[in-house]
Amino acid sequence: MHCSLTFLQDNHTLYIEATIAMETPLRILIVEDDPMIQLGLERILSSQPRFQIVEIVEDGYLGVKAALKHKPDLIIMDIGLPRKDGIEATDEIKKQTPDVRIVMLTSHTDKTEVLAALASGADAYCVKGASIDQMLAAIAAAEAGAAYLDPQVARSVLESLRPHTPEVSVGHLTEREMDVLKLLVEGKNNTEIGEALYLSPNTIKTHVRGIMNKLAVDDRVQAAVVALRAGLV
Repeated sequence: MHCSLTFLQDNHTLYIEATIAMETPLRILIVEDDPMIQLGLERILSSQPRFQIVEIVEDGYLGVKAALKHKPDLIIMDIGLPRKDGIEATDEIKKQTPDVRIVMLTSHTDKTEVLAALASGADAYCVKGASIDQMLAAIAAAEAGAAYLDPQVARSVLESLRPHTPEVSVGHLTEREMDVLKLLVEGKNNTEIGEALYLSPNTIKTHVRGIMNKLAVDDRVQAAVVALRAGLV
């Protein structure tokens, strides 16, 4: 809260007009499964006068439920969560409440996972271990509607976006290749993709090789970037 005084004069009489303005609180939901990180976030956020923690939950499934229940202004979301990972939870939350701001706070620095998080609708990406100032900067950027990338991942992500993206279409890929590509963009490895599609890792490896050939890229990260930029997934 802050108070401003305005001095007015009328017919030799001095009036003092006081204006009291309340800063709008920022309602925050925390979705994090590590108790120590939960405690650290609670202490940091509680030290900021504007921040109001509405709830702390420990998995992505509960995160979606809490987001729909509380309608927070901002969510701090981990990626590696039980039951429903942070990328899937973010995608689901953004589809139902598109105005909520989501800050990914995670130990994951893999380019594919960063890109998948941003594609799911995350507004900011902050790596665990970053300074308090960096985390607050990520929150401020997200609240303002701007994007924020942690310096630890920004360079590698931007470098992935530099190469020219060839024109591609869904028609170039088979239905099975599209299934594999969607899971690849989510950051899953061949074994995880195989388990999801009930195929062997070697079969998935063959599909990934075919995807890279059709998209004219050299590795999985570039395939994910091309897919995201071309709107294939």
